[in-house]
Amino acid sequence: MQTPEKSKRGRPRDANARKNILAAAAALLDEGGIGAVTMEAIAARAGVGKPTIYREWPNAQAVAMTAFLETAEPAPQGPRARSPLEALRRQLRKVAGVFATRAGRNTAMMIAAAQNDSELAKVFRNHFILKSREEGRTLLAAAIAARELRKDIDVETALDLIYAPLYFRLLIGHGPLDAAFTDGLLELALKGLAARRSA
Repeated sequence: MQTPEKSKRGRPRDANARKNILAAAAALLDEGGIGAVTMEAIAARAGVGKPTIYREWPNAQAVAMTAFLETAEPAPQGPRARSPLEALRRQLRKVAGVFATRAGRNTAMMIAAAQNDSELAKVFRNHFILKSREEGRTLLAAAIAARELRKDIDVETALDLIYAPLYFRLLIGHGPLDAAFTDGLLELALKGLAARRSA
């Protein structure tokens, strides 16, 4: 997993130090937003010196992003999906659930304020957005094979159709990002993508 860490900095001297640093950053992000996540605050809460943090991360935002990304993938719940499209529906709901948390909203604000070519934006795009999109591509291919979707669809365009509104709402924040939104989004998309049924 790529995270906003400088690979040549080395790692904290023990696994507990890293765990405590990320736990401290996650707690600070949840409690006070990105403004509360400073190197001083992380060090104090984690019980480590700032040099220990700097060995792996260049700044407090990078620590916060790592903390968020490492907790942004909850374990699958419930029975196995009945179809690829049901699995896609669950995946979109999971993404919405991740950002429904206070830490998720604070992270979205951090990303929205970042320059598009910043390291934070690149890490978020590569680890979270593109990873979700790859999962979606696999599910769309399975749905086509199962004849749930037309075989002539342009998969890349279909992925844009499904995921672009989700991330637009995430970054702009003009409406709730919840299961009702993702379900409705998928339903509208599937009206154009669904396999035609013979009479």
